[in-house]
Amino acid sequence: EIQQWLQTYDKNYYVAQRLKRRPQILRKLRRLSVRLTQLQDIGGCRIIVDTDKDVDETLNFINSKIKTSEIIKILRRTDYRELGRDDSGYRAYHLILQIEGCTIELQIRSKIQHYWSESIERTSVIYGYRLKEGEGNREVIAYFKQFSNALYRIEQGESLDRDTEIQLQELRMGAEEIIGRSSDKRALGGHVNYDIVKTMSAKEEQSYGQLNNWILVFDWADGNFVLWDIVSREANEAVEAYSRYEREFPEEEKYEVVLIGTSNIATVQQTHSHYFGIEHHVEALQQMDESIIGLSHRNELDVGSRRILLTMKRRSYWGKNTINVATLKNHFCRNVGTFEDSLSNLRTRGLIIGSDPVSLDVKRAQDINSYV
Repeated sequence: EIQQWLQTYDKNYYVAQRLKRRPQILRKLRRLSVRLTQLQDIGGCRIIVDTDKDVDETLNFINSKIKTSEIIKILRRTDYRELGRDDSGYRAYHLILQIEGCTIELQIRSKIQHYWSESIERTSVIYGYRLKEGEGNREVIAYFKQFSNALYRIEQGESLDRDTEIQLQELRMGAEEIIGRSSDKRALGGHVNYDIVKTMSAKEEQSYGQLNNWILVFDWADGNFVLWDIVSREANEAVEAYSRYEREFPEEEKYEVVLIGTSNIATVQQTHSHYFGIEHHVEALQQMDESIIGLSHRNELDVGSRRILLTMKRRSYWGKNTINVATLKNHFCRNVGTFEDSLSNLRTRGLIIGSDPVSLDVKRAQDINSYV
């Protein structure tokens, strides 16, 4: 029904339906101490639009359709966009709908909100903890919450001050160190052959434009799809096939089995981009004016350079009061992963003088103060 409505919608969007996985259902039942009949998001539909403003416009469109529908009604609305969820920073607009006696969850997200969600999903697999469910180190979760806050501010047209950028960089480096100690290194080396989408699209060709139910099986240990299959459009038969594949490919062995309903399987690259890495989102983020987590403003210093400047300024390394490069790197700037490049950049800009030892150029004090 919703897919049919959207065919008359004149905005850019991606849409996919999904069935919550059995392990997810069991974990949620235990976490919330509720009965299965109380869960309202076992079935769901996700709509991804360009901007947060488009989320509002899409919501208005959906509302107008529901008002004239005889089989769909809204049970609950939850807007996570402004504040984000307390436990993770997740942002989206949720509608719980009742359709002919069944409840489904409709999620509407902007591309930036979806980027964050896909980032934390992929990180969770690499890390080995389900971060959106509150598992894992508090510092890693804190990073993703601050990351979400920064993305929200950027999407609302705000600028990030330099202290915030540096804080985010430090949080990220701390999170990366924790994840690096805990992660399954096999997952870090995975890659996906994008040609697989062409193969799936060719398989879909006979029924293109119609809603198909797909079973996708992804191997996180290897980083590749191991199976993709069109199953019955009948709900009961599709769920039966899903259950069969889940038994064959258990989560404990790092397989992920997903049941997706879509009329164009190629959109899986957008709706489930964590299977393909998140690199293709970076280009969009780089087009923004302000930096986000190390994606610096083109005309400004990178975060590592500002971290070095701030350290030297706080410790008063100006003019004749110098510091050895090794001491600066190994004792005061250990978390600056770009130290050599950042230091070279500062020398090129004339903000730091000397080869080794080094100090801040007193003549450039005004510029240095403006950066930090």
